[in-house]
Amino acid sequence: MSAVQDILLNFFCAFFGTIGFAVMFNVPKRFYISCGTTGAMGWIVYCLAVEHASAAVSSFFGALVVVLISRMLTVRLKCPITIFMISGIFPLVPGAGVYYTAYYLVTGQLGEAAQRGIGAVKVAFAIVLGIVFIVSIPREFFQPLYWKKRWKLRKASKEA
Repeated sequence: MSAVQDILLNFFCAFFGTIGFAVMFNVPKRFYISCGTTGAMGWIVYCLAVEHASAAVSSFFGALVVVLISRMLTVRLKCPITIFMISGIFPLVPGAGVYYTAYYLVTGQLGEAAQRGIGAVKVAFAIVLGIVFIVSIPREFFQPLYWKKRWKLRKASKEA
């Protein structure tokens, strides 16, 4: 399978998985495509970054993209950020890491359980950092109307 086919397959799997998660969370139907695209874009960034960095760093960049797109869609579509962010983060959540941590704990392989658990915590912490980093940017940054007004005021003050 070529790299382009692999990326497209990952995109569509993340897209439909995110839409499925949005359906479970009762997201309004008109936002399904936006939710799916948000999750798929975050997953593609993760897949591209994981070739060059750790899973935690890749999850950080994926979360950055998800939350950035969510903030933009929130302003454009006038709806809460949680609609896009919660379902968009879904592909990045370290579910397998948590599962294998519990599995290795039950089977008595404590070393492997600790290793998997620490990896899952690192990924979860990286996702939280990505969310906090973008959410801390002021709302006005994402509002084009704010920037238009500011540009006009700056232009008027320079002319005077």
